[in-house]
Amino acid sequence: MSVNEDLHHTFSLCRQFLRLVGVWPDPDTPLSDFRPYLRFFITMCILSMYVYVPQLMNAIRSWGNMDLVIHYTASANYSFLACCKLVVTRYHGETLRTLMTSFRTDWMTSKRNWERNTMLKVARTGRSISFCCYMSVICATSVYVYMHLLKFYRNICLSERKLVYPFDYPYDIQKSPYYVITYFTQMCAGLCAAYTNSTVDTFVSLLLLHVCAQLINLRTMLNNLVEKLAEKSIPSTKFKEGITAIVLRHESLIRNAKMIDNCYSMVLLVHMMVATFQLCFESFEVYTKITHNNSDGTTGSKMGFLVFYVMLLLIQLYMYCYSAEKLLTESTAMAYGVYECKWYDIPSRDARDLMFIVYRSMIPLRLTAGKFSTFSIEMFGTMVKTSMGYLSMLLAIKN
Repeated sequence: MSVNEDLHHTFSLCRQFLRLVGVWPDPDTPLSDFRPYLRFFITMCILSMYVYVPQLMNAIRSWGNMDLVIHYTASANYSFLACCKLVVTRYHGETLRTLMTSFRTDWMTSKRNWERNTMLKVARTGRSISFCCYMSVICATSVYVYMHLLKFYRNICLSERKLVYPFDYPYDIQKSPYYVITYFTQMCAGLCAAYTNSTVDTFVSLLLLHVCAQLINLRTMLNNLVEKLAEKSIPSTKFKEGITAIVLRHESLIRNAKMIDNCYSMVLLVHMMVATFQLCFESFEVYTKITHNNSDGTTGSKMGFLVFYVMLLLIQLYMYCYSAEKLLTESTAMAYGVYECKWYDIPSRDARDLMFIVYRSMIPLRLTAGKFSTFSIEMFGTMVKTSMGYLSMLLAIKN
């Protein structure tokens, strides 16, 4: 495959949607093009006016009814998180464009088969996790669309019609054209929130995994260079040139990882808090549906939607934790790579140059939430445990 095909293959599941909402950091798009800004503005207006604000107001009005407050707050939280991710991706667009240009250069300069195979292998892992995320969101949104189309069919003939997210708009929603347009706009806004969260999560995870692939390639290059010097197939001057290039490349990868963390650290703090409460709220709704007999014919559909939604939340959180854990492991593995190579078979003056890499690898690269908490597999378990603790508290209050 060509360089563009490789890059598009890696980001194919998220590139089209981010381009649709106007936040894809395309290095080939000129900054003077106003169309992405227009699409971004329209998306933000739809998300805020047709999901976030209505559900936030409904939660405030329903204060005292715990079931309704939790239901409305869950939708408001999820749409708010989608807006935050869009704003951050748009705001850091120039930085992300620089990263994408750097990644394209990585594909262009990787001439050896083992380098490209490593990059494709790591990219396939990321795509597999992304595929699971998209399958969950497709299943959840399919049930979501079915429920609300059924609701629309039942309401269209009634004198008092209900919206997807009840709200008092400054026009008469009971009139047929306004009702239909508002209803389907709200439904599309809910779909947009789900796909926005999933797509940005996928995008960030793939960025991190690409850095991991480059660290693996760099460690292999270091081992090959030391082995050649140990076998005396290259002179010491050639070794110094190679080790200089490796150190510079290592510094570049460290900067890339820190750029990703700087761009998304604050929004990931929001994601961490929202995901914890979302898991609690949706698990509470599942418990409520199971323990309360309801003659409503849509109860089975609602249960299916909630189950897929919980799965989606878990997969989205796991994507961050897995990619961050991989980054932490591969960044520290650079130091272990120095210990594992044949440094004992090369001259001591050349072996001392390897300490530059060891020193730079002592502090692992991290993906943080607000710069104080590090994403990892351990953090995944902690967040799920904390969410279930909140669930126990809600059930105790309800009972």
